[in-house]
Amino acid sequence: MARVLAEADCGEVSGDPGRRAQYSADASNYRQIPLAVVFPRERAHVLNALAVCRRLGVSVTARGAGTSTSGQAVGAGVVLDFSRFFNRLLALDPQARTATVQPGIVLDDLQSAAAGHGLLFGADPSTHNRCTLGGMIGNNACGTHSVAWGRTSDNVVELEVVTYRGTVVRLGEMSREEIDRAVAAGDDRARLIGALSALARDNLATLRTEFGRFPRQVSGYALEHLLPERRFNLARAFVGSEGTLALVLSATVRLIAPPPARTLVVLGFEDAYAAAEAVVPLLGHRLLALEGLDQALTDVVTRPETRAAIDTLPAGAAWLFAELGGTAEELADRAEALVATAGEAAGFTGGRAVADPADARRLWRIREDGAGLATRRADGSEAWPGWEDSAVPPERLGSYLREFGALMERHGLTGALYGHFGEGCLHVRIDFDFTTEEGTAVFRAFGADLARLIAGHGGSLSGEHGDGKARSEFLPLMYSPAAMALFERFKDAWDPDNGLNPGIIVRPSPVDGHLRISPHRPPLPLATVFAYHSDDGDFAKATRRCVGVGKCRASADHGTGVMCPSFRVTGDEKDSTRGRARLLYEMTQGEIVTDGWRSTEVRDVLDLCLSCKGCGTDCPVGVDVATYKSEFLHHHYQGRIRPASHYSMGWLPLLSRAASRAPGLANAVLGSRLAPLVKRLGGIADERSLPRFADRTFLSWFRGRAPGGDGHRGPVVLWVDSFNNHFSPEVLRAAVAVLEHAGFTVRVPDGTQCCGLTWITTGQLGVARRIARRTTAALAPAVRAGVPVVGLEPSCTAALRTDLPELLGRDQDAQALAGATLTLAELLVQRAADWEPPEIGAESISQTHCHQHATSGFGADAALLRRMGVDNTVVGSGCCGLAGNFGFERGHYEVSVAVGEQGLLPAVRSADPDTRVLADGFSCRTQIAQQTDRRGTHLAQLIAEALPPAPAP
Repeated sequence: MARVLAEADCGEVSGDPGRRAQYSADASNYRQIPLAVVFPRERAHVLNALAVCRRLGVSVTARGAGTSTSGQAVGAGVVLDFSRFFNRLLALDPQARTATVQPGIVLDDLQSAAAGHGLLFGADPSTHNRCTLGGMIGNNACGTHSVAWGRTSDNVVELEVVTYRGTVVRLGEMSREEIDRAVAAGDDRARLIGALSALARDNLATLRTEFGRFPRQVSGYALEHLLPERRFNLARAFVGSEGTLALVLSATVRLIAPPPARTLVVLGFEDAYAAAEAVVPLLGHRLLALEGLDQALTDVVTRPETRAAIDTLPAGAAWLFAELGGTAEELADRAEALVATAGEAAGFTGGRAVADPADARRLWRIREDGAGLATRRADGSEAWPGWEDSAVPPERLGSYLREFGALMERHGLTGALYGHFGEGCLHVRIDFDFTTEEGTAVFRAFGADLARLIAGHGGSLSGEHGDGKARSEFLPLMYSPAAMALFERFKDAWDPDNGLNPGIIVRPSPVDGHLRISPHRPPLPLATVFAYHSDDGDFAKATRRCVGVGKCRASADHGTGVMCPSFRVTGDEKDSTRGRARLLYEMTQGEIVTDGWRSTEVRDVLDLCLSCKGCGTDCPVGVDVATYKSEFLHHHYQGRIRPASHYSMGWLPLLSRAASRAPGLANAVLGSRLAPLVKRLGGIADERSLPRFADRTFLSWFRGRAPGGDGHRGPVVLWVDSFNNHFSPEVLRAAVAVLEHAGFTVRVPDGTQCCGLTWITTGQLGVARRIARRTTAALAPAVRAGVPVVGLEPSCTAALRTDLPELLGRDQDAQALAGATLTLAELLVQRAADWEPPEIGAESISQTHCHQHATSGFGADAALLRRMGVDNTVVGSGCCGLAGNFGFERGHYEVSVAVGEQGLLPAVRSADPDTRVLADGFSCRTQIAQQTDRRGTHLAQLIAEALPPAPAP
């Protein structure tokens, strides 16, 4: 199939097992392995691909970001991914307030372009930084502000589409005269429009009574738009068709002018039922948004910054997030009036207005991450989509929610509630058990019962995510036989061959067919080295943490945090956290990826993973590809020759120890004409300069000095990492000065210890485990005595905190060491709160090391810098790109530098010469030194430089 498509000029085509595995699932419960994946670059590629598939009788599934929660973006035929190349803004007319786009454009890219003219696109789902307009059109996406700005269908002006048979049609409003002229043309377009006109003319009563009853009635086809009073708007009727009618080639959409100012008002309630009952009176306040969530969602949050935001919520077990828009002068009074109205509702516990945009963004993040957060419970159990999208008229939401809760209880299910309460749309992830026959039967039975309950409340099975494979089978419980017959007639007018996304809406697939997790497909028994405590020691369960929400696909311009640096460079699904997790999951299934740990497809897709650990914290469900990569590399190369860099970079701590005996000689060799040979033998990129070894290690210096300070705060163990010890001992010396000035007695571990990081990242886990045991044993006496361990190199500190406990299983000393390990800033802020750091009064920019971002964050550093009077700006670019051994390895240089160029390196180059560049990570400082004319400074150095001279002994 891939060969025929490639020969037909269809763009980039792939049919290898790895690519097909990456596209076997979306953000739903469903899985189908496609025959091939096509990445069209221009409209001719789309038309050619359709022609090939039509000739061979192969179905076609259109895909944007693959964030569909209902299974519309997976299919057994050919998948067309529009997001990678077919994603341009074609035109933007600020006077007409319209934009014309290709279907693969990411919503936030459109929003950025529109913002330059003071405009925006009204529909804004929580996936706005990665979802595409084509996907939004397919599902009739709504989002947070639909209560004010409408659904996608309300904001579409015109569509250009192509049918499975290759007919290109422009869709929009049509008058009776325009319909007659179109039909008179006698071509394929005429036959389509004639058939649709006849459908409407013959069924006016059904269209007027069963369709368009309330805004979130998204299930089925939107046939109400065929009515003459709605101007026979084929564009709006097409929206929400889930890729079953035609493929979008371009879309012209309406833009709006947002209000000049906004205020978020957070309202607390005793439970979600009370919050739902309060909705209708609040809608009278001209709200921009009214979102709901309950405590079951906030309980699973672990990220410190987000937890801090949760702590600011009013007391209660459920909350409404209400947003007001208008002039800044009026918003305070309107917010007060809104809280007063909420105060009249039963179960109201309090409210607060949040006018600061930064504070509001932190709170909105809780809601935006809902789909991912709700997938794992506080106890680690799994929950799934499938029934996360029902909607009822808002006035029925309270009673519906109570019956919904009772229905879940009757089936033995639980779920975390959130959603667009202002429009009666409920999201919930439910703890279905797809691993057993009984659990799968419960999933089906619950779905049927819930469909009846929704219909009884005059609701819609889908409120914005579409029916897909998850709900299409149950549409006859919501619609009459006459309406269902119209759906088939509508589908057949567009796609008589049933070539586009078959099994969706009409002639549906069984709701329990094609499930991603099935009791009939048990995972392969794969022994692991890491413990995977949070996944019950089950590697397959760890990889299926990824439910496809796709936050890892956000670009550097629109993403937050670190994840995923390689995807931000390549834009390729295989280089995303999701793409890697999908392939690893398929490896555990053994169906398409058949070689297990020896799989070359998995090896290749992990190649550009920087092991930055960003996904471990930025992914809402904590997918940890860095750990999975280390695990895979361990097994893949076990008993085999490894890449050269695994020996040179993986064994760097040992090689550095040897070089420290004659650093001058080592530097002379590395700086001579032999350097290219050394790099080649070591698997190191030719473009990289090799760091110079220090003339004297820190340990040599420390063990020859007399202690300083009075030590009144007691002892602290300074973790002597290999990087700073051998390459930048001045950092460790600066830390000694700071710690002694703060009143600590500085100790170092006996002998020469290592956290094993370089062996972990290169997958040499047997060696890493032996080193971890030795390190834990060496530090155990101090840790048992309550002595803190302070680390200066963030990657090593993170290894002590997270990797060693996973390597050593339930080892109590490893767990205790993880709890005792602190960063320098954490130690000074938490254990020396009354210490007065030097007043510096400088400006700085800082790069947060990825591993610090993933494990401890920058909060303590920020607090300490404020105490010193430093005006610091955090570079919001994510990873520096060097990432330990990654950026030094042959074949990675271009990606490594490109990652750095997304934020860090431009920020350093543009910084004022007097601005300090703070970077605690050795990799970050090396990348800065090799790619700019500046040098990075460790926090310890910044403080030490400003300390008064130590008194003479």
